[in-house]
Amino acid sequence: MTDDTTLREESARDASEGDDPDHPVEATDGEELDRLVAEHDLVLAEFYTKGCALCQAIEPVLGNVARATDATVVTVNPGDDLDLVDRFDVRSVPTLLLFEDGDLVDRMAEGFQRTEAVVDFVERRGDAASS
Repeated sequence: MTDDTTLREESARDASEGDDPDHPVEATDGEELDRLVAEHDLVLAEFYTKGCALCQAIEPVLGNVARATDATVVTVNPGDDLDLVDRFDVRSVPTLLLFEDGDLVDRMAEGFQRTEAVVDFVERRGDAASS
């Protein structure tokens, strides 16, 4: 059985090989997150922590979102780069941040969300008022 870390590492390798992967990719730190945001027009970044049950539960949702939208879905553990916590005001996990053309346009930090809710969040692209 493959563990969560191995899946995230495989995704990170795949991200460097293609333009818009159809599954989440792992950013190991803020520098890599910045690079991915700069390289892709639309990025959904999930901030997670190891051992977070909600973060593990949302992983299949993020895979669905990666396949259903034109967003590049990125996962990042802010515990590996604590500057990310302050920089993006991460107060809970999972936190989803949406970037378009390099700019942060919206955030969702409401715990577990179903695929439809996250797809809608991405497709709005920050146009609608956030909750």
